[in-house]
Amino acid sequence: MENLTITQARKLLKEGKITSEALTKYYVDRIKKYKDKNAVLEVFDDALTQAKECDKQIKKGKDLPLLGVPILIKDNLLYEGKTTSCASKFLENYKAQYTATAVQKLLDAGAVILGRSNMDEFAMGSSTRNSAFGICKNAYDDTRVPGGSSGGSAVATALDLCVAALGSDTGGSIRQPASLNGVVGLKPSYGRVSRYGLIAFGSSLDQIGPITKTVEDAAILLKVMAGSDPKDQTSSQEKVDDYCALVGIKGKKIGIIKEVDQITKTLECYDKYKAVLEVLKQSGAEIVEVSVPNYKLSLPLYYIISPAEAASNLGRFDGIKYSRRSEKAGSVEDIYILSRTEGFGKEVKRRIMLGNFVLSSGYFDAYYVKAKRIQQQLIKDTEKAFEKCDVIMLPTALGEAFKLDSVMDPVEEYKEDMFTIFANLVGIPAISIPFAKGKANLPLGLQLMSKKFDEKTLISVADFVFRKYKGGGR
Repeated sequence: MENLTITQARKLLKEGKITSEALTKYYVDRIKKYKDKNAVLEVFDDALTQAKECDKQIKKGKDLPLLGVPILIKDNLLYEGKTTSCASKFLENYKAQYTATAVQKLLDAGAVILGRSNMDEFAMGSSTRNSAFGICKNAYDDTRVPGGSSGGSAVATALDLCVAALGSDTGGSIRQPASLNGVVGLKPSYGRVSRYGLIAFGSSLDQIGPITKTVEDAAILLKVMAGSDPKDQTSSQEKVDDYCALVGIKGKKIGIIKEVDQITKTLECYDKYKAVLEVLKQSGAEIVEVSVPNYKLSLPLYYIISPAEAASNLGRFDGIKYSRRSEKAGSVEDIYILSRTEGFGKEVKRRIMLGNFVLSSGYFDAYYVKAKRIQQQLIKDTEKAFEKCDVIMLPTALGEAFKLDSVMDPVEEYKEDMFTIFANLVGIPAISIPFAKGKANLPLGLQLMSKKFDEKTLISVADFVFRKYKGGGR
Protein backbone atom coordinates (compact mmCIF):
# COMPACT_ATOMS: atom_id res chain seq x y z
CA MET A 1 0.00 0.00 0.00
CA GLU A 2 2.98 2.29 0.28
CA ASN A 3 2.85 5.58 -1.61
CA LEU A 4 -0.10 4.67 -3.83
CA THR A 5 -1.37 7.08 -6.44
CA ILE A 6 -5.07 7.33 -7.26
CA THR A 7 -4.54 5.26 -10.41
CA GLN A 8 -2.66 2.53 -8.52
CA ALA A 9 -5.12 2.48 -5.61
CA ARG A 10 -8.13 2.18 -7.92
CA LYS A 11 -6.49 -0.69 -9.82
CA LEU A 12 -5.70 -2.65 -6.64
CA LEU A 13 -9.17 -1.99 -5.21
CA LYS A 14 -10.88 -3.11 -8.42
CA GLU A 15 -8.78 -6.27 -8.58
CA GLY A 16 -9.62 -7.06 -4.95
CA LYS A 17 -5.94 -7.04 -3.93
CA ILE A 18 -6.62 -4.46 -1.21
CA THR A 19 -9.74 -3.14 0.50
CA SER A 20 -10.68 0.44 1.11
CA GLU A 21 -11.00 -0.37 4.82
CA ALA A 22 -7.42 -1.66 4.98
CA LEU A 23 -6.17 1.32 2.97
CA THR A 24 -7.97 3.77 5.26
CA LYS A 25 -6.55 2.04 8.36
CA TYR A 26 -3.09 2.29 6.79
CA TYR A 27 -3.45 6.08 6.50
CA VAL A 28 -4.95 6.45 9.97
CA ASP A 29 -1.91 4.63 11.40
CA ARG A 30 0.49 6.81 9.42
CA ILE A 31 -1.27 9.98 10.55
CA LYS A 32 -0.71 8.80 14.15
CA LYS A 33 2.92 7.97 13.37
CA TYR A 34 3.57 11.45 11.96
CA LYS A 35 1.48 13.28 14.53
CA ASP A 36 4.40 15.61 15.36
CA LYS A 37 4.24 17.06 11.84
CA ASN A 38 0.80 18.46 12.74
CA ALA A 39 -0.35 18.11 9.14
CA VAL A 40 -3.76 16.63 9.99
CA LEU A 41 -6.10 18.32 12.46
CA GLU A 42 -8.68 15.54 12.58
CA VAL A 43 -9.40 12.09 11.19
CA PHE A 44 -13.17 11.90 10.72
CA ASP A 45 -14.79 9.30 12.96
CA ASP A 46 -16.81 7.84 10.11
CA ALA A 47 -13.89 7.40 7.68
CA LEU A 48 -13.72 3.64 8.27
CA THR A 49 -17.50 3.37 7.92
CA GLN A 50 -17.26 5.17 4.58
CA ALA A 51 -14.49 2.78 3.53
CA LYS A 52 -16.50 -0.33 4.47
CA GLU A 53 -19.43 0.96 2.41
CA CYS A 54 -17.07 1.50 -0.53
CA ASP A 55 -15.86 -2.11 -0.23
CA LYS A 56 -19.47 -3.29 -0.47
CA GLN A 57 -20.00 -1.20 -3.60
CA ILE A 58 -16.79 -2.52 -5.17
CA LYS A 59 -17.91 -6.11 -4.51
CA LYS A 60 -21.17 -5.32 -6.29
CA GLY A 61 -19.15 -4.26 -9.32
CA LYS A 62 -19.68 -0.52 -9.00
CA ASP A 63 -17.01 1.47 -10.79
CA LEU A 64 -16.48 5.15 -9.92
CA PRO A 65 -13.31 7.21 -10.50
CA LEU A 66 -12.46 7.52 -6.79
CA LEU A 67 -14.35 4.59 -5.28
CA GLY A 68 -12.63 3.63 -2.02
CA VAL A 69 -9.81 6.21 -2.30
CA PRO A 70 -9.07 8.10 0.97
CA ILE A 71 -8.61 11.86 0.49
CA LEU A 72 -7.95 14.67 2.97
CA ILE A 73 -9.63 18.06 2.69
CA LYS A 74 -8.29 21.44 3.80
CA ASP A 75 -9.89 22.80 6.95
CA ASN A 76 -11.67 25.60 5.07
CA LEU A 77 -13.92 23.27 3.03
CA LEU A 78 -17.34 22.58 4.50
CA TYR A 79 -18.41 18.99 5.08
CA GLU A 80 -21.85 18.69 6.66
CA GLY A 81 -21.80 17.74 10.34
CA LYS A 82 -17.99 17.99 10.59
CA THR A 83 -15.90 20.66 12.25
CA THR A 84 -14.57 23.24 9.79
CA SER A 85 -12.39 25.67 11.71
CA CYS A 86 -10.19 27.41 9.09
CA ALA A 87 -7.45 26.69 11.66
CA SER A 88 -8.88 29.56 13.73
CA LYS A 89 -10.01 29.73 17.34
CA PHE A 90 -12.92 31.75 16.04
CA LEU A 91 -14.41 28.67 14.38
CA GLU A 92 -12.87 26.06 16.67
CA ASN A 93 -16.19 24.33 17.38
CA TYR A 94 -18.07 25.26 14.21
CA LYS A 95 -19.97 22.36 12.59
CA ALA A 96 -20.63 22.73 8.88
CA GLN A 97 -24.31 23.00 7.95
CA TYR A 98 -23.81 21.78 4.38
CA THR A 99 -21.18 20.23 2.15
CA ALA A 100 -18.99 22.12 -0.32
CA THR A 101 -19.71 21.24 -3.95
CA ALA A 102 -16.11 20.14 -4.54
CA VAL A 103 -16.26 17.79 -1.54
CA GLN A 104 -19.69 16.50 -2.60
CA LYS A 105 -18.30 15.70 -6.06
CA LEU A 106 -15.52 13.66 -4.45
CA LEU A 107 -18.13 11.80 -2.41
CA ASP A 108 -20.26 11.23 -5.51
CA ALA A 109 -17.17 9.82 -7.23
CA GLY A 110 -16.76 7.34 -4.35
CA ALA A 111 -13.96 8.95 -2.33
CA VAL A 112 -13.49 8.34 1.39
CA ILE A 113 -13.16 11.74 3.07
CA LEU A 114 -10.43 10.88 5.55
CA GLY A 115 -10.19 14.08 7.60
CA ARG A 116 -9.17 17.73 7.57
CA SER A 117 -5.68 19.10 7.11
CA ASN A 118 -3.89 21.96 8.86
CA MET A 119 -3.52 25.38 7.25
CA ASP A 120 -2.69 29.01 7.91
CA GLU A 121 -5.59 30.65 9.73
CA PHE A 122 -8.26 31.66 7.19
CA ALA A 123 -5.73 30.71 4.46
CA MET A 124 -3.57 33.75 5.21
CA GLY A 125 0.12 32.91 5.08
CA SER A 126 2.99 31.30 3.22
CA SER A 127 4.25 28.97 5.92
CA THR A 128 1.42 27.26 7.91
CA ARG A 129 3.00 28.90 10.97
CA ASN A 130 -0.23 30.89 11.39
CA SER A 131 -2.50 28.03 12.42
CA ALA A 132 -4.25 28.49 15.77
CA PHE A 133 -3.71 24.76 16.37
CA GLY A 134 0.05 24.71 16.08
CA ILE A 135 2.61 25.02 13.32
CA CYS A 136 2.94 22.35 10.66
CA LYS A 137 6.42 21.06 9.76
CA ASN A 138 7.94 20.40 6.35
CA ALA A 139 7.65 16.79 5.17
CA TYR A 140 11.43 16.37 4.86
CA ASP A 141 12.87 18.67 7.50
CA ASP A 142 11.30 19.38 10.90
CA THR A 143 13.18 22.66 11.18
CA ARG A 144 11.59 24.13 8.05
CA VAL A 145 8.18 25.38 6.98
CA PRO A 146 5.86 23.35 4.76
CA GLY A 147 4.70 26.48 2.95
CA GLY A 148 1.19 27.78 3.10
CA SER A 149 -1.57 28.09 3.38
CA SER A 150 -2.34 24.50 2.30
CA GLY A 151 0.75 23.24 4.14
CA GLY A 152 -1.05 20.40 5.91
CA SER A 153 -2.44 19.01 2.64
CA ALA A 154 0.99 19.15 0.97
CA VAL A 155 2.84 17.51 3.88
CA ALA A 156 0.17 14.81 4.21
CA THR A 157 0.43 13.97 0.51
CA ALA A 158 4.24 13.96 0.55
CA LEU A 159 4.41 11.74 3.66
CA ASP A 160 1.80 9.32 2.31
CA LEU A 161 -0.78 10.13 4.97
CA CYS A 162 -3.45 10.03 2.24
CA VAL A 163 -3.66 9.20 -1.45
CA ALA A 164 -4.26 12.87 -2.27
CA ALA A 165 -5.62 16.05 -0.69
CA LEU A 166 -7.55 19.18 -1.52
CA GLY A 167 -6.24 22.69 -0.95
CA SER A 168 -7.34 26.20 -1.80
CA ASP A 169 -5.27 28.80 -3.61
CA THR A 170 -5.76 32.58 -3.30
CA GLY A 171 -2.23 33.70 -4.13
CA GLY A 172 -0.28 30.44 -4.41
CA SER A 173 -1.54 28.48 -1.41
CA ILE A 174 -1.65 25.17 -3.30
CA ARG A 175 1.42 25.59 -5.50
CA GLN A 176 3.92 27.03 -3.00
CA PRO A 177 3.51 24.26 -0.36
CA ALA A 178 3.45 21.68 -3.15
CA SER A 179 6.81 23.05 -4.31
CA LEU A 180 8.34 23.01 -0.80
CA ASN A 181 7.22 19.41 -0.14
CA GLY A 182 7.92 17.83 -3.53
CA VAL A 183 4.37 17.11 -4.67
CA VAL A 184 2.10 18.33 -7.46
CA GLY A 185 -0.25 21.26 -6.81
CA LEU A 186 -2.82 22.50 -9.32
CA LYS A 187 -4.76 25.76 -9.18
CA PRO A 188 -7.52 25.59 -11.82
CA SER A 189 -8.83 28.59 -13.78
CA TYR A 190 -11.04 30.90 -11.73
CA GLY A 191 -14.54 29.50 -12.10
CA ARG A 192 -13.46 26.00 -13.19
CA VAL A 193 -14.28 24.48 -9.78
CA SER A 194 -17.22 25.71 -7.72
CA ARG A 195 -16.28 27.73 -4.64
CA TYR A 196 -19.60 26.94 -2.95
CA GLY A 197 -18.76 25.73 0.55
CA LEU A 198 -15.23 27.17 0.58
CA ILE A 199 -14.88 29.67 3.45
CA ALA A 200 -13.87 32.73 1.47
CA PHE A 201 -10.62 34.64 1.87
CA GLY A 202 -10.46 36.67 -1.36
CA SER A 203 -13.61 35.85 -3.31
CA SER A 204 -12.35 37.01 -6.72
CA LEU A 205 -9.09 35.07 -6.32
CA ASP A 206 -9.90 31.83 -4.41
CA GLN A 207 -9.89 28.46 -6.16
CA ILE A 208 -10.07 24.90 -4.88
CA GLY A 209 -7.58 22.45 -6.35
CA PRO A 210 -5.81 19.12 -5.86
CA ILE A 211 -2.47 18.32 -4.23
CA THR A 212 -1.29 14.95 -5.50
CA LYS A 213 1.67 12.62 -5.95
CA THR A 214 1.51 12.75 -9.77
CA VAL A 215 0.22 15.04 -12.52
CA GLU A 216 -2.07 12.22 -13.67
CA ASP A 217 -3.76 12.20 -10.25
CA ALA A 218 -4.24 15.97 -10.40
CA ALA A 219 -5.96 15.50 -13.77
CA ILE A 220 -8.27 12.83 -12.33
CA LEU A 221 -9.30 14.99 -9.36
CA LEU A 222 -9.79 18.09 -11.50
CA LYS A 223 -12.07 16.20 -13.88
CA VAL A 224 -14.17 15.01 -10.93
CA MET A 225 -14.50 18.50 -9.39
CA ALA A 226 -14.76 20.69 -12.51
CA GLY A 227 -17.97 22.04 -13.97
CA SER A 228 -20.64 24.65 -13.50
CA ASP A 229 -22.60 24.85 -10.28
CA PRO A 230 -25.89 26.75 -9.93
CA LYS A 231 -25.00 27.38 -6.28
CA ASP A 232 -21.94 29.43 -7.33
CA GLN A 233 -22.66 32.26 -9.78
CA THR A 234 -18.94 32.62 -10.53
CA SER A 235 -18.55 29.01 -11.66
CA SER A 236 -17.99 28.69 -15.39
CA GLN A 237 -20.15 27.08 -18.08
CA GLU A 238 -17.01 26.14 -20.04
CA LYS A 239 -16.99 22.48 -21.05
CA VAL A 240 -14.91 20.09 -18.97
CA ASP A 241 -12.21 18.37 -20.99
CA ASP A 242 -10.76 14.94 -20.46
CA TYR A 243 -7.63 16.12 -18.71
CA CYS A 244 -6.09 12.65 -18.75
CA ALA A 245 -6.08 12.64 -22.58
CA LEU A 246 -2.63 14.11 -23.14
CA VAL A 247 -1.93 16.13 -26.27
CA GLY A 248 1.88 16.00 -26.14
CA ILE A 249 4.35 18.87 -26.20
CA LYS A 250 5.71 18.72 -29.76
CA GLY A 251 5.10 22.09 -31.42
CA LYS A 252 3.94 23.68 -28.19
CA LYS A 253 5.26 27.17 -27.54
CA ILE A 254 6.68 27.68 -24.07
CA GLY A 255 6.71 31.32 -23.05
CA ILE A 256 9.27 32.95 -20.79
CA ILE A 257 8.18 36.29 -19.33
CA LYS A 258 11.18 38.57 -19.82
CA GLU A 259 10.28 40.65 -16.77
CA VAL A 260 10.31 37.47 -14.61
CA ASP A 261 13.47 36.12 -16.19
CA GLN A 262 15.36 39.14 -14.89
CA ILE A 263 14.28 38.21 -11.34
CA THR A 264 14.95 34.46 -11.62
CA LYS A 265 18.60 35.05 -12.57
CA THR A 266 19.28 35.74 -8.90
CA LEU A 267 17.76 32.44 -7.73
CA GLU A 268 19.74 29.41 -6.65
CA CYS A 269 17.71 27.17 -8.94
CA TYR A 270 18.23 29.32 -12.06
CA ASP A 271 20.56 26.89 -13.87
CA LYS A 272 18.28 23.91 -13.17
CA TYR A 273 15.29 25.92 -14.32
CA LYS A 274 17.03 26.87 -17.57
CA ALA A 275 18.03 23.24 -18.14
CA VAL A 276 14.34 22.29 -18.26
CA LEU A 277 13.83 24.74 -21.11
CA GLU A 278 16.62 23.06 -23.05
CA VAL A 279 15.02 19.64 -22.50
CA LEU A 280 11.65 20.95 -23.69
CA LYS A 281 13.31 22.45 -26.75
CA GLN A 282 15.06 19.18 -27.60
CA SER A 283 11.72 17.39 -27.21
CA GLY A 284 10.01 19.47 -29.88
CA ALA A 285 8.73 22.52 -28.03
CA GLU A 286 9.55 26.06 -29.08
CA ILE A 287 10.80 28.55 -26.49
CA VAL A 288 9.58 32.13 -26.99
CA GLU A 289 10.03 35.31 -25.00
CA VAL A 290 6.88 37.20 -24.05
CA SER A 291 6.30 40.42 -22.15
CA VAL A 292 3.89 41.18 -19.32
CA PRO A 293 4.85 44.82 -18.57
CA ASN A 294 2.74 45.08 -15.42
CA TYR A 295 3.98 41.79 -13.93
CA LYS A 296 6.15 43.63 -11.39
CA LEU A 297 2.97 45.13 -9.91
CA SER A 298 1.46 41.70 -9.10
CA LEU A 299 2.66 41.64 -5.49
CA PRO A 300 1.42 45.12 -4.48
CA LEU A 301 -1.83 44.55 -6.39
CA TYR A 302 -2.44 41.33 -4.50
CA TYR A 303 -1.79 42.95 -1.13
CA ILE A 304 -4.33 45.65 -1.89
CA ILE A 305 -7.07 43.50 -3.43
CA SER A 306 -6.90 40.37 -1.26
CA PRO A 307 -6.92 42.12 2.18
CA ALA A 308 -9.80 44.33 0.98
CA GLU A 309 -11.81 41.24 0.10
CA ALA A 310 -10.70 39.46 3.28
CA ALA A 311 -11.80 42.38 5.46
CA SER A 312 -15.19 42.28 3.78
CA ASN A 313 -15.54 38.48 3.99
CA LEU A 314 -14.44 38.26 7.62
CA GLY A 315 -16.87 40.97 8.67
CA ARG A 316 -19.42 38.23 9.36
CA PHE A 317 -17.23 36.82 12.14
CA ASP A 318 -18.36 39.22 14.82
CA GLY A 319 -19.14 37.01 17.81
CA ILE A 320 -22.87 37.08 17.09
CA LYS A 321 -23.52 35.22 13.83
CA TYR A 322 -20.86 32.52 14.04
CA SER A 323 -19.21 30.42 16.68
CA ARG A 324 -16.89 32.12 19.21
CA ARG A 325 -18.29 34.78 21.56
CA SER A 326 -16.12 36.27 24.28
CA GLU A 327 -17.20 35.30 27.79
CA LYS A 328 -15.83 38.63 29.05
CA ALA A 329 -18.22 40.71 26.96
CA GLY A 330 -20.65 42.89 28.91
CA SER A 331 -22.18 44.80 26.01
CA VAL A 332 -22.83 44.40 22.29
CA GLU A 333 -19.77 46.52 21.54
CA ASP A 334 -17.69 44.28 23.81
CA ILE A 335 -18.93 41.20 21.94
CA TYR A 336 -17.59 42.59 18.66
CA ILE A 337 -14.29 43.83 20.03
CA LEU A 338 -13.40 41.04 22.48
CA SER A 339 -14.61 38.15 20.30
CA ARG A 340 -12.44 39.34 17.40
CA THR A 341 -9.51 40.16 19.66
CA GLU A 342 -9.56 36.69 21.21
CA GLY A 343 -10.62 34.77 18.08
CA PHE A 344 -8.32 36.07 15.34
CA GLY A 345 -4.57 35.53 15.14
CA LYS A 346 -1.97 38.20 14.41
CA GLU A 347 -1.73 37.70 10.65
CA VAL A 348 -5.52 37.75 10.18
CA LYS A 349 -5.79 40.96 12.21
CA ARG A 350 -2.99 42.51 10.15
CA ARG A 351 -4.77 41.78 6.87
CA ILE A 352 -8.16 42.95 8.15
CA MET A 353 -6.55 46.24 9.22
CA LEU A 354 -4.84 46.56 5.84
CA GLY A 355 -8.05 45.74 4.00
CA ASN A 356 -10.12 48.23 5.95
CA PHE A 357 -7.49 50.88 5.33
CA VAL A 358 -7.56 50.50 1.52
CA LEU A 359 -11.38 50.44 1.59
CA SER A 360 -11.69 53.49 3.82
CA SER A 361 -13.34 56.59 2.32
CA GLY A 362 -10.13 58.59 2.19
CA TYR A 363 -8.09 55.95 0.37
CA PHE A 364 -10.60 53.82 -1.61
CA ASP A 365 -9.98 55.57 -4.95
CA ALA A 366 -6.26 55.96 -4.39
CA TYR A 367 -5.64 52.29 -3.59
CA TYR A 368 -8.48 49.85 -4.29
CA VAL A 369 -9.99 51.42 -7.43
CA LYS A 370 -6.54 52.06 -8.88
CA ALA A 371 -5.47 48.50 -8.13
CA LYS A 372 -8.54 47.08 -9.90
CA ARG A 373 -7.78 49.20 -12.98
CA ILE A 374 -4.19 47.96 -13.11
CA GLN A 375 -5.45 44.38 -12.63
CA GLN A 376 -7.53 44.78 -15.82
CA GLN A 377 -4.42 45.97 -17.67
CA LEU A 378 -2.51 42.95 -16.31
CA ILE A 379 -5.23 40.67 -17.71
CA LYS A 380 -4.88 42.34 -21.13
CA ASP A 381 -1.08 41.99 -20.95
CA THR A 382 -1.51 38.29 -20.24
CA GLU A 383 -3.98 37.69 -23.07
CA LYS A 384 -1.51 39.36 -25.44
CA ALA A 385 1.32 37.15 -24.14
CA PHE A 386 -0.73 34.03 -24.77
CA GLU A 387 -1.14 35.06 -28.42
CA LYS A 388 2.52 34.06 -28.75
CA CYS A 389 2.65 30.94 -26.58
CA ASP A 390 0.63 28.00 -25.23
CA VAL A 391 2.20 27.72 -21.78
CA ILE A 392 4.20 30.10 -19.62
CA MET A 393 6.99 28.68 -17.44
CA LEU A 394 8.43 30.24 -14.28
CA PRO A 395 9.65 29.08 -10.85
CA THR A 396 7.09 28.32 -8.16
CA ALA A 397 8.93 29.63 -5.11
CA LEU A 398 12.12 31.55 -4.33
CA GLY A 399 13.90 28.32 -3.41
CA GLU A 400 13.79 25.55 -0.83
CA ALA A 401 11.66 25.76 2.32
CA PHE A 402 12.86 28.40 4.78
CA LYS A 403 13.47 27.80 8.49
CA LEU A 404 10.53 27.62 10.87
CA ASP A 405 12.24 29.87 13.39
CA SER A 406 13.37 32.42 10.83
CA VAL A 407 12.17 35.86 11.82
CA MET A 408 10.81 37.53 8.76
CA ASP A 409 9.30 40.91 8.24
CA PRO A 410 5.71 40.20 7.03
CA VAL A 411 6.47 41.90 3.71
CA GLU A 412 9.52 39.64 3.23
CA GLU A 413 7.32 36.57 3.80
CA TYR A 414 4.74 37.95 1.35
CA LYS A 415 7.50 37.91 -1.30
CA GLU A 416 7.57 34.09 -1.08
CA ASP A 417 4.45 34.16 -3.29
CA MET A 418 5.85 36.53 -5.90
CA PHE A 419 5.76 33.91 -8.71
CA THR A 420 2.33 32.47 -7.88
CA ILE A 421 0.14 35.54 -7.24
CA PHE A 422 0.08 36.51 -10.92
CA ALA A 423 -2.08 33.48 -11.93
CA ASN A 424 -4.74 34.37 -9.34
CA LEU A 425 -4.90 38.01 -10.39
CA VAL A 426 -5.55 37.10 -14.03
CA GLY A 427 -7.61 33.95 -13.33
CA ILE A 428 -5.53 31.48 -15.33
CA PRO A 429 -4.69 27.87 -14.32
CA ALA A 430 -1.24 27.05 -12.95
CA ILE A 431 0.51 23.94 -11.71
CA SER A 432 3.64 23.29 -9.63
CA ILE A 433 5.69 20.18 -10.41
CA PRO A 434 8.62 18.85 -8.35
CA PHE A 435 11.63 18.74 -10.69
CA ALA A 436 14.85 18.97 -8.66
CA LYS A 437 16.47 19.30 -5.25
CA GLY A 438 18.30 22.33 -3.89
CA LYS A 439 21.51 22.73 -1.86
CA ALA A 440 19.84 21.43 1.31
CA ASN A 441 18.53 18.39 -0.65
CA LEU A 442 14.98 19.71 -0.35
CA PRO A 443 12.44 19.88 -3.19
CA LEU A 444 12.23 22.62 -5.77
CA GLY A 445 9.11 23.26 -7.83
CA LEU A 446 8.63 24.37 -11.40
CA GLN A 447 5.50 26.26 -12.36
CA LEU A 448 3.53 26.20 -15.62
CA MET A 449 0.55 28.38 -16.58
CA SER A 450 -1.79 28.28 -19.57
CA LYS A 451 -4.64 30.28 -21.08
CA LYS A 452 -7.81 30.45 -19.02
CA PHE A 453 -9.70 27.13 -19.17
CA ASP A 454 -6.93 25.43 -21.16
CA GLU A 455 -6.04 23.04 -18.35
CA LYS A 456 -5.77 20.26 -20.95
CA THR A 457 -2.64 21.77 -22.55
CA LEU A 458 -1.27 22.75 -19.14
CA ILE A 459 -1.57 19.24 -17.75
CA SER A 460 -0.12 17.70 -20.89
CA VAL A 461 3.09 19.76 -20.69
CA ALA A 462 3.25 19.31 -16.90
CA ASP A 463 2.91 15.55 -17.20
CA PHE A 464 5.80 15.49 -19.69
CA VAL A 465 8.08 17.44 -17.33
CA PHE A 466 6.99 15.37 -14.32
CA ARG A 467 7.81 12.07 -16.03
CA LYS A 468 11.04 13.40 -17.55
CA TYR A 469 12.31 14.50 -14.14
CA LYS A 470 10.76 11.55 -12.30
CA GLY A 471 8.74 13.85 -10.08
CA GLY A 472 11.84 15.60 -8.76
CA GLY A 473 13.25 12.31 -7.53
CA ARG A 474 10.27 11.19 -5.47
